[in-house]
Amino acid sequence: MNETSMTRLEFDKIKNQLMDFTVSPHGARLVAKHNPSANESTVRAWLNETKEAAQLLATGASVPLSAMEGIEPFMQLLGKGRIYNEQELQFLASWLAAVAQMRRYMDSKQMIAPTISAYADSMHDCANLRDELDRCLRYGQITDQASVYLADIRRHLAAAEDRIERRLNQTMSKYKNALQEQIVSKRNGHYVIPVKRELRKQVPGTVWDESASGQTLFVEPVDVAELQAEWQMWKAEEERERTVILSGLSDLAEEHASELHWNVEAMAAFDFIFARGKLSRTWDGRAPKLAAQPVIKLVQAKHPLLGATSMPLNVEIGRGWKQLIITGPNTGGKTITLKTIGLFALMTQYGLLIPAAEGTELGLFTHILADVGDGQSIEQSLSTFSAHMANLKEMLDAAGERSLLLLDELAAGTDPGEGIALSIAVLEELLGRGSLVAATTHFNEIKRFAASTDGCENARMAFDPQTLRPLYRLEIGEAGDSYAFAIARRFGLPERVIARAEARALLTKGDRPESNAAIEPYVGANMQRKSRDRGSQPGEMKLAQATNDDGIQAEGTSKRAFQVGDCVWIYPLKRTGIVFRAADERGEVLVQVQKQKLTFNRKRLSLYIPSDQLYPGDDYDMDIVFESKANRKARNQMKRKYVPGLTIETPGDDPSSR
Repeated sequence: MNETSMTRLEFDKIKNQLMDFTVSPHGARLVAKHNPSANESTVRAWLNETKEAAQLLATGASVPLSAMEGIEPFMQLLGKGRIYNEQELQFLASWLAAVAQMRRYMDSKQMIAPTISAYADSMHDCANLRDELDRCLRYGQITDQASVYLADIRRHLAAAEDRIERRLNQTMSKYKNALQEQIVSKRNGHYVIPVKRELRKQVPGTVWDESASGQTLFVEPVDVAELQAEWQMWKAEEERERTVILSGLSDLAEEHASELHWNVEAMAAFDFIFARGKLSRTWDGRAPKLAAQPVIKLVQAKHPLLGATSMPLNVEIGRGWKQLIITGPNTGGKTITLKTIGLFALMTQYGLLIPAAEGTELGLFTHILADVGDGQSIEQSLSTFSAHMANLKEMLDAAGERSLLLLDELAAGTDPGEGIALSIAVLEELLGRGSLVAATTHFNEIKRFAASTDGCENARMAFDPQTLRPLYRLEIGEAGDSYAFAIARRFGLPERVIARAEARALLTKGDRPESNAAIEPYVGANMQRKSRDRGSQPGEMKLAQATNDDGIQAEGTSKRAFQVGDCVWIYPLKRTGIVFRAADERGEVLVQVQKQKLTFNRKRLSLYIPSDQLYPGDDYDMDIVFESKANRKARNQMKRKYVPGLTIETPGDDPSSR
């Protein structure tokens, strides 16, 4: 899998969360080096492991996973002839106890988790090694039970120390006038008493240290020198016996090297499996159905990084269509939809349960590539368009029937005409190779390509034009609008700017060349006024009409009756609409606003742009404005012949006057 694409899809954040659920460094390393697989049997096994771990955790039991403290340096030195110290062997003893506990725990959970509980059968508790460590060590110290000779040595040491203590007490009474204080201490392994420097000659013996001021000398009295020598002899014997015992325990550990290495791998695997189960439970994940074919069907899917409040997504690619072109407003959720599709595919092939409902189905992909974000890089001298081209080159090199390709903002970053042509050519190439593609765009030409091409389908992110809020819901089957004007209003752009932009959008709708001809006579008067005021400036155009200070034609200034196709200003909505039906006897005018038919009294409307200046010629087919493409196609078929089952559905008029 491509690491850059996984980062773009934020799969690295999922892995970081997974690492936080591991309890050992070995488990964390497994998370880091584990990669998504395209092998069906492997992915199926991983998902089953995670599912069983999640079920076991759901029972509320505490899994006795080991943090394997101190085991890593121990295992690195195993097999190199090292004699381990007491602390290292104590770590080994504690870990072997954890291995035995894990085996007992998993053996008791065979009914809940039969697959992963069987893994524990391969672990070795190394009973003889564990028993020997328990007999010889306690709290990081060698016990007297480690050997008979060690117990004997320690008895002699205790007796020697007792004799030294009694002799020192007698010595301190004998030389009490020469002492700084009545206290016995040790210096360099020798028992000493504190003697005043000026009275040093009164206390025969060896000076082993002095105080910081130099006024006190720490002297080993000659009376205890012989006893001290005996004690040191037994201490040396104890050290030799300690080395013998530690050497024997180290040799025993070396004999179990292969079993110990296997135990480390098994415990790390359990840590990794249960970390997957813990993470999957945080978002109530479930195992999707694995499809034999490269398809994606997400049901009520929630992006795992957005929390429980994220809106569920329903999307399907691969069966009825290979390409899904997603349109809709900015901030509407298009990019999140792409990331959710790619992230769920990666999570499934990694062995994680996904936050989606029953019915979710995913195929397996050998390549999952994403071109999300502008990709600009100063270090690599990449502009937005150059970055897109580099990503497209990579996608075209890898494209095949088991490739999932995610393209954000097609045709962005360059001349729209050339960008659109290049994007459609790329989509055609990918369609021919059978790759699954999900792409986002704002361009009508790409929407029309998807609507007219077999194997492609339009989809839109739902948007509420009344509240001007995105609904974060994907609706497959119809292209969406960008709602640039509605969003501009939401962010407080001046109404005069938005109104004039809407008028220009109506003039250039459909990118018809004749629209430019239609605009010329309408703006001519304004250009003449501009020329009189400050001289002619070629290339500047402005819409000219009788307006108030807000750029809206004053109510009642229009003398002629509204005609079908007129662009009118709607005062209650503060926006424009197209007259669908002229005023009736009560003065009610039916106006099309954002594909809806709404009724307004003519007093609440004013002429914005006459129809004869909006459309080329008197015979212009107004169905292009008012009818959907599907209805126009059906109507033409009806005109030619009878088609069984063919119907045309049109929404009813709004019954309420405004």
